[in-house]
Amino acid sequence: MSERVEEAAAGAFIQVGRAPEDLRQLVAKSCWTVLYMSYLYYAVEDLTAGRHTTVATAFGWAGLTAFVLSYFVLVLGRRGEELARWQVGLLAELFVLAVTLSLTLGRPWTVLLVYVSISSGVLLPLKWGLRTVPFIALCVFGLGLLEGAGIAELLLLVLPTLLGGAAMIAVVQMGRTMRELRQARATVAHLAANEERLRLARDLHDLLGHSLSLITLKSELAGRMLPERPEEAAQQVADIERVSRQALVDVREAVSGFRRPTLDAELAGARTALAAAGVNADLGRAAGTFPDLAPDAEGALAWALREAVTNVVRHSGARRCEVALAESGDDLCLTVTDDGRGPAGPYGNGLTGLTERLALANGRLETGQGARGGFLLRACVPLSRPAAVTEPEAPRERSH
Repeated sequence: MSERVEEAAAGAFIQVGRAPEDLRQLVAKSCWTVLYMSYLYYAVEDLTAGRHTTVATAFGWAGLTAFVLSYFVLVLGRRGEELARWQVGLLAELFVLAVTLSLTLGRPWTVLLVYVSISSGVLLPLKWGLRTVPFIALCVFGLGLLEGAGIAELLLLVLPTLLGGAAMIAVVQMGRTMRELRQARATVAHLAANEERLRLARDLHDLLGHSLSLITLKSELAGRMLPERPEEAAQQVADIERVSRQALVDVREAVSGFRRPTLDAELAGARTALAAAGVNADLGRAAGTFPDLAPDAEGALAWALREAVTNVVRHSGARRCEVALAESGDDLCLTVTDDGRGPAGPYGNGLTGLTERLALANGRLETGQGARGGFLLRACVPLSRPAAVTEPEAPRERSH
């Protein structure tokens, strides 16, 4: 319920200073406009009290009708985002009519300038509205002095003119701010959706690329074993089933946003994948525990290991692969090297997504040619070390 009220209030503020777009908005805005047209009571009472000649009364009715019609056209008429010439012309007409009727028919007609001030606050840009509204209030003050108004009457004339215009400037600015906030909220929602699609694309690429590569390798291996070694082929088929089931679980977790791989699990998977591909794996330098490694940073390194091993199996043609984990200053770095074909061309989708993952964990990715001519991948993430606590110095004894 509170969200609906908030949306309704936002919609009301957004329509302030803008032309109605349908019949419902036209009726609502007309009701509000007629409500604060009650200030015209003073002008109508002046015409009906018999204080003026017939010619002056006819002139007053004609001027009041022209003023009201022009005001309604200005308030309810359709317009663009920018101030148009016809709007400036109608504002000038309202000002001239209000001043002329005030000078010819007397003090009660000065109230027409209140509507000129309100219209200026609604229609004019902020810079010009802040200048025009005080100018109109000064005109009201001058007309009141010319017609012999007292201090109380001057305040009753000047304050509504000044405060009405200022209030409309504030309300219009609030409406513009709320429109910008709603547009910003829509933009944020769009960016969040794009980020979620990007995350899902990265996860699916990394998950399915690794799992399907392993399934392909084991299927080929089982095919070669099938005629002569059916028991070993059956074991490979069982591994294929296990990998397929795990891939299905990983995809579901990735879609739900719960997937966070660990280094231990990825090291075990890397050993299996490399062995199935006939690559001699050296993972001895990847053992160890790192208590200062944050979960997000560990997940980024685990994704890096998976991507690196997938590339070794699918693209490198390597016979040997080394994986090492080592601290480098305040960073923990994962290094994967092989003796295969080496780097070729720009980053693909996998390495591009990996760079983005590491950036989210304040890490970095380095690639290049290895020491033995193969491919080198180095992924580094910061370690969250606790701040060193310094013991306070013991107080020194004073010498007496």
